[in-house]
Amino acid sequence: MTLDVGFLGYSFMGKAHANALARLPMFFPDAPEVNRSVLVGRTESAVRSAADRLGFDRVETDWADAVDDVDVLYNLGPNHVHVDPTVRALENDVHVFCEKPLAPTLDGAREMAAAAEASDAIAGVAFNYRYLPAIQLAKRLLDAGEFGRIRRFHGQYLQGWQADPDDEWTWRNDEASAGSGAVGDVGAHTIDLARFLVGDLERVSGHLETFIHERPTGDGEREPVTTDDEYSALAAFENGAMGVFEGSRVATGRKGDNTVEVYGSKGGFKFSMERLNELEVTTETTDGFDRILVTEDDHPYMDAWWPTGHIIGWEHTFVHENFEFLSAIADGGCYEPSFDAGLAAQRVVDAIERSHSQETWVSLRRRE
Repeated sequence: MTLDVGFLGYSFMGKAHANALARLPMFFPDAPEVNRSVLVGRTESAVRSAADRLGFDRVETDWADAVDDVDVLYNLGPNHVHVDPTVRALENDVHVFCEKPLAPTLDGAREMAAAAEASDAIAGVAFNYRYLPAIQLAKRLLDAGEFGRIRRFHGQYLQGWQADPDDEWTWRNDEASAGSGAVGDVGAHTIDLARFLVGDLERVSGHLETFIHERPTGDGEREPVTTDDEYSALAAFENGAMGVFEGSRVATGRKGDNTVEVYGSKGGFKFSMERLNELEVTTETTDGFDRILVTEDDHPYMDAWWPTGHIIGWEHTFVHENFEFLSAIADGGCYEPSFDAGLAAQRVVDAIERSHSQETWVSLRRRE
């Protein structure tokens, strides 16, 4: 099977996914063959240049001229262009892989999830951190009961790329384009990892803050910032565990500090994306934490890569998730995280925002 693939978007995520597709035949030979058919972007000269670099056959400047011509649409554009192209593709049974968050708003995410439910196509959301070998190993240990009854989850994703007030304004600072700030951007990753590792959340209490209220643009003007710079939240899980969530774009000195800690009645683990090949584990038989270098052949995905002890990087998560997604299409199977998972994360983002505005805990028990 050869799948014709179209990308909407060619910047950060476009490069990451194009790189993953190029690596698949080398390291995952069982993956379906892929033809990078069409690349979509607003500016013809820029998208043509990107198509040459990323290996696409043709370009379009209107997504409506592309989505009906491919087997798989990768929606990698800004949040505000997630809904319409995705729904159109799914209505035509085109498989969709969409970057997170699923949509700028909860209503948009509901619309996309409903379209996926009604479609014969597979719809996946790009929570790539699930596909870190260390996180997959942690999940394996959790499911085996190694840590007992889970009591606590702590996740934070701290960045400092906008710590300086003179850092340039982007679409991520605009509520109309992004929907939310740090809570929907980096927070969505933490929320998904919490659900993947521990389970569904029952209620949340959130706090959002915008510290820098306007930023310079490339043309020398200044634009207002209408999204949050930083968020924090307390959470209660349905299984009785408690959670703490934090995220920032203005944490001075931080680059990509995505960390997860889970503790149970028999032990727990710590993970940091800045040391992504390592998992620190404590059990009833250890005094403190043991450091596992996750590079053994029997560790998740590592038999596809290098000899033991040779580490991999962030970009490999995209290879893993693309392998799983495309294999699900070829095999007629299921893919997780699905649009249902994307909608579940969006519900939590929305609840944190409502909790902040209402200054109260918000329940997540209700299911649409």
